[in-house]
Amino acid sequence: MKALSKFRDPRREAGFRHLAASLCSAAVCLVLSAASGCSAPELKRQDYQGQALGTTYAITVFGADREDLGPQIDSVFAVLNQSMSTYLPGSDISRINEGDTTVVVDEMFREVLAASREIHQATGGRFDPTVGILVDAWGFGPGEAMEMDSTTVDSLRQYVGLHKITLTPGNRIRKETPGIRLDFNAIAKGYAIDRLALLLEQAGSEHFLVEVGGEVRTRGRQPEKGQPWRVGIDDPEASGGRRIKQVVELEDASMASSGNYRKFREDPQTGRRYVHTIDPLTGFTRDSNILAVSVIAPTCMVADGYATAFMAMDLEASRELLDNSGDLEAYIIYLDAEGNTREFVTEGFRSRIAR
Repeated sequence: MKALSKFRDPRREAGFRHLAASLCSAAVCLVLSAASGCSAPELKRQDYQGQALGTTYAITVFGADREDLGPQIDSVFAVLNQSMSTYLPGSDISRINEGDTTVVVDEMFREVLAASREIHQATGGRFDPTVGILVDAWGFGPGEAMEMDSTTVDSLRQYVGLHKITLTPGNRIRKETPGIRLDFNAIAKGYAIDRLALLLEQAGSEHFLVEVGGEVRTRGRQPEKGQPWRVGIDDPEASGGRRIKQVVELEDASMASSGNYRKFREDPQTGRRYVHTIDPLTGFTRDSNILAVSVIAPTCMVADGYATAFMAMDLEASRELLDNSGDLEAYIIYLDAEGNTREFVTEGFRSRIAR
């Protein structure tokens, strides 16, 4: 299928995930062995693959309906691009970022903005779709790097803060400061998966797996194997190629991952390893010991947003949030004070790890 306009440039993904320039979006891979046929003959298998949103996608569907869903899948990507692609000059979000106050945003844009606000609030502001200007300034994005000091940081922070964006009763975006720019790259991919899942459900698909750039959403089971869908999580410390760290079984669930893959720095004095993140609350970089995060949630949009946020949060803050959450499960790979690799796994996530 024909590639569509990008939501993001791969160089910029690190920026809008509040991380240094080393985020790997393909943190998850499918673990699907070939089979000669369906154990349930009445179910037809259909596979769709292509490029969209600046990455690849793969969809596997089982259902009684033999309709070709390819054109409808392309249509979902096209509509999402028109609404939220920062790489389409004429998209709604691009026009808003350039100061057009006449744009009336659609339902999809409003849903992503609302979810962003919820995650922004729940994470104490560590998830922020307006942080891109700081990422560029620190040299972690495609934009021009600047000589950074406290004066420069203070001058740029006026353009950062999701609370400075409001939605009017007429569904127009109002900015507290005109130069503020929105970028939903850290959550829109998950939302795209949710929209594709809705399309498949409305088409009568009984079992499916939708994967876009490593994020996944499943319904039902893998009929050919008679088991939940299996998805692999990359090892962030693998060198010379990809290596699976864990295999997770997903049934009627979504999972998104984020990581600082093989891009740590080592303190020459202490030998401790760190990765850089941008703190949207201070505007400065800070050292982080979080290497990778995978989140399971009811929707992929929510999983995507929190996987991003947990990369920018301290481990204890993430654990506290997860303890108080009723529908989030997480697997966090981090470095302890001695630089050793450790894991934090919620019980709900642990129960889904394949044995």
